[in-house]
Amino acid sequence: MSADLTKTPEQIQAMREGGKILATIFADLRAHVKPGMSEIEVNDWVEEQIEKHGAEPTYATLKPVFKGVICISVNEQIVHSPPSEYVLQTGDVVSFDMVITYKDMKVDSAFTMVIDEKLTGAKKLLLDTTEKSLYAGINAIKGDGTRIGDISAAVEATLHGGQLGIIRELVGHGIGVEMHMPPEIPNFGTKGNGPVLKVGDTIAIEPMASLGGEKIKVDSDGWTISMKDSSLSAHFEHTVLITENGVEILTQL
Repeated sequence: MSADLTKTPEQIQAMREGGKILATIFADLRAHVKPGMSEIEVNDWVEEQIEKHGAEPTYATLKPVFKGVICISVNEQIVHSPPSEYVLQTGDVVSFDMVITYKDMKVDSAFTMVIDEKLTGAKKLLLDTTEKSLYAGINAIKGDGTRIGDISAAVEATLHGGQLGIIRELVGHGIGVEMHMPPEIPNFGTKGNGPVLKVGDTIAIEPMASLGGEKIKVDSDGWTISMKDSSLSAHFEHTVLITENGVEILTQL
């Protein structure tokens, strides 16, 4: 498992640089998105930003073909939704998930926001707790020798604390020369269990949660994954690097 994630210092530096590009695009995207914009318009703007920063849209290389450079998942949609003609509305809960390639290395990140509305009530609980669970998982990484179960258990405990539905059928993953690599990073687990991480490994941690149940379904487009009970959902993700005594978040400014 770990050998698959071994990379050169140059590859790690490329992921650092790519991570900063992705984080910059996401920061600008938060400010750019407004009610009345279609998902296609958002996608086209993001594609321009990727090109401007000298990176490549990884989703554009997928087989079967993914129609877009970013996943835009609204309300009960949890992940993998291709951009559509849907026009974003005030109060929509929207998750943005994207992988870019920079100097042949991939980085992956996601965040969820509410369109043009102050976060309150159940939406605030959903977004705040899911994001908090991401950082709980990251903070569980103590460097060389950390086990996947340590991350998973920390994510699960935080989501349980918010009484959220945990999306158990979808997992985080290793990342680097490929978008999805071993090991899998579940959002539930037992501390002290699972594969061991080593210095230089890069993984994507991505908790997904709902205000309802845990069951998901694949929509008729073959890509979009939604909540079976149509409950609101959230998704947060960072690509991180395992260091000697801790962790470095690559996809943040």
